[in-house]
Amino acid sequence: MTRRSAEKRFLLLVLCMALCTAQFVLPLQAYASEKKSSDESSDDDDDDDSSDSSSSDIDDLKRQIEESKAAKKKADETKASLASGMASVQQIIGSLQTEKNNVVTYVATLDAAMEQIQDDLNEINAAISENMIQIEEAEKAIEKAQAALDEAEAVRQAQYEAIKDQIHFMYTSEKNTIFSLIFSSKGIADLLNRTQYISRIMDYDQRKLAEYARSVEAAEEAKKLLEESKAKLDEKQRELEDQQAEQEEKESDMSTLISAKEAEIGQYNAEIGNKEAQVAEYKKMIAEQDAEIAAIEAALRRQQAALAEANRRVYGGGQFVWPAPNYTRISDDYGMRQHPTLGVQMMHNGVDMAAPSGSPILAAADGQVIAASYSSTMGNYIMIDHGSDLITIYMHASGLNVSVGQEVSAGDRIGSVGSTGRSTGPHLHFGVRKNGSYVNPWNYLK
Repeated sequence: MTRRSAEKRFLLLVLCMALCTAQFVLPLQAYASEKKSSDESSDDDDDDDSSDSSSSDIDDLKRQIEESKAAKKKADETKASLASGMASVQQIIGSLQTEKNNVVTYVATLDAAMEQIQDDLNEINAAISENMIQIEEAEKAIEKAQAALDEAEAVRQAQYEAIKDQIHFMYTSEKNTIFSLIFSSKGIADLLNRTQYISRIMDYDQRKLAEYARSVEAAEEAKKLLEESKAKLDEKQRELEDQQAEQEEKESDMSTLISAKEAEIGQYNAEIGNKEAQVAEYKKMIAEQDAEIAAIEAALRRQQAALAEANRRVYGGGQFVWPAPNYTRISDDYGMRQHPTLGVQMMHNGVDMAAPSGSPILAAADGQVIAASYSSTMGNYIMIDHGSDLITIYMHASGLNVSVGQEVSAGDRIGSVGSTGRSTGPHLHFGVRKNGSYVNPWNYLK
């Protein structure tokens, strides 16, 4: 066989294989497409009324959610306004409390000063009492001194009168006595004796008179000293009384000031009480607002849950679109296998579809992309949520054409076949998860 003949036979074989593949795949796809169209048509026919009703309900729920959000926003603003008002009142209370504390401290200072004034006044009063006792004693002593002086003066006066009478008598009534004494003397000695006797009598009288005079002078001196002492006590008394009056005036002024400050404290207490009542009212209103907000939030959660339920994606059933179009060879099937790179027996959770790099990867069914990323094992991969807890996974892609959150329809190109991640060659690893666990993809592909 020539080389040219061999090439012709090879081309013929490839053509036959292509025709066979088209004969198998195209009807399969056509069937899937027809079934999907039929199901959609049937669903549309059966659910026209329910779809309109559901759409109306969803619109109503959306409207209710917007109204609840607006009501919550308004309630939050009202609460914020109340909280701001309460904070302002609390700030005023703080200022009033500070001012009150300053006055209380000042009153405590005044009380201490008042105690000192009272102590000083008590000392002055005690000194006045003691001085009064001394004055009374001085007055009694003066009275006694005066009595002694009067008595001494009386004695002196009596002595003076007696001497005066005696001298008068001697020089008037008994003038001859002295001459009789002189001429009747028996001699010089007797005369001298008689003269000395008379002189002694007169000297005695003079001494007694001088002694009484000194007694009078002593009594007068004692009285004078006592009067001077009393004058000093009287002066001290006046000074003490002046001090007493001054301290009593200070006490009165201090008492008036303390009363005024205590009244001021009472005003502060009253104003603080009023402000605290306002705070209590604010707290009550905020609590009511919190209850209203909680009720709105609860209603909003119910509405959002109802909307989420109404919008919840539901898988309608039917056969998946073949995700690797025109390539139906399975290089590794679902089930237990010898891992090609790890060399251990383990579960293969998907179907490996042999396809060349760059060939398209299609979405198996309608859904929302929930992952479009890269990992060292899966390489570039995509996950699509089809509703009803059904998810499809596409691994080892060379490129991704979608992003997270994107809505796709069955048959949309979502990426390109590759050999990224842990892979032995270009292929699409297609997996299906139901209720959080891998299931056999052939349940949805056949």
